[in-house]
Amino acid sequence: MKRGKEGRADGQLARAKHAVNQGLQDYRPEPPGRCVVAFAAMNLPHHLPAHSPHHLAKLPPAILIMGPTASGKTAIAMALADRFPVELISVDSAQVFRDMDVGTAKPDRATLAHYPHRLIDLISPEESYSAARFRSDALAAMAEITAAGKVPVLVGGTMLYFRALLNGLADLPQADAALRAEIDAEAAVHGWPAMHAKLALLDPSTAARLHPTDSQRLQRALEVCQISGRPMSALLAESEHQKPPFNFLSIGLLPSERAELHTRIARRFDEMLLAGLDDEVRMLRQKYVLHLNLPSMRCVGYRQTWEAQERLIPQKELRDRGIFATRQLAKRQITWLTNSFEAENFDCLRSDLAGEIGERVARFIAH
Repeated sequence: MKRGKEGRADGQLARAKHAVNQGLQDYRPEPPGRCVVAFAAMNLPHHLPAHSPHHLAKLPPAILIMGPTASGKTAIAMALADRFPVELISVDSAQVFRDMDVGTAKPDRATLAHYPHRLIDLISPEESYSAARFRSDALAAMAEITAAGKVPVLVGGTMLYFRALLNGLADLPQADAALRAEIDAEAAVHGWPAMHAKLALLDPSTAARLHPTDSQRLQRALEVCQISGRPMSALLAESEHQKPPFNFLSIGLLPSERAELHTRIARRFDEMLLAGLDDEVRMLRQKYVLHLNLPSMRCVGYRQTWEAQERLIPQKELRDRGIFATRQLAKRQITWLTNSFEAENFDCLRSDLAGEIGERVARFIAH
């Protein structure tokens, strides 16, 4: 059995993780000289809702920074790390892949050394990473950060992951490889817009929020309908929606001028091309066993680069197609953010954005 400070810290960390998993109640940091936060359990009165304002004040804080691509999320997160005792958790479905650095705008090694991000470089590009796994990984990371006396800051643009974290996940059927192959074969004949029209008949709510060419999500929605015999939207509505035991500050970054965001997107894609996106895709194809239907190669920029390399599209169209796909991604992210989350929105184009958000975070942490 461990003795001394190390043993006490291990024990407190285990208790803190258990408290997060079971539902934290009183949030009581130890005195400044102690580096680990312990949590004391208490029974809430029956009349007090689990997430009432009174109870939220006693939960440990967590900060969400959400926004479309090129809105400056990472810069804001790093500015907060300079000012507050926080640790960063990436909420990005593309940055989980190892060796995919240029096209995902992943922070470079020097930046990550100074501003570590959890949930980056987790899996091979040959693998898949689900919203369910993200929720499990994120909650574990949040428990460890909180137990160390710091505030978790979750930053990224994968809105599905944010929703899974906040609301939990419905009990959806597992993937069926044979059925997915049938759906892909049908799409190859008729096209994904036709599959979108088919989904609109089976599950109008899900079809309404999906782009007609979003093959990955259309495939999954059709698969769920065919396996369960019910619309995916109905199954999602039945999920328990259990919010994690944290007092969340949700910050949304939205552009006051969409044209300026488009300019940023074009500039960033040009920087990716100059930084060697084409070489990175060639390296990935040599190092791993990949195909275009893998989630990694469906990522914006990677798909268009692969298609240009295979001469499925003219090389001269790569830039325009990549920028267009990124703009469509940003549009979907903005739609999710404005329709599905109760966030405090800030204009991501403001010159004093970091200071403005910093003041809001200072009030939140001090509360």
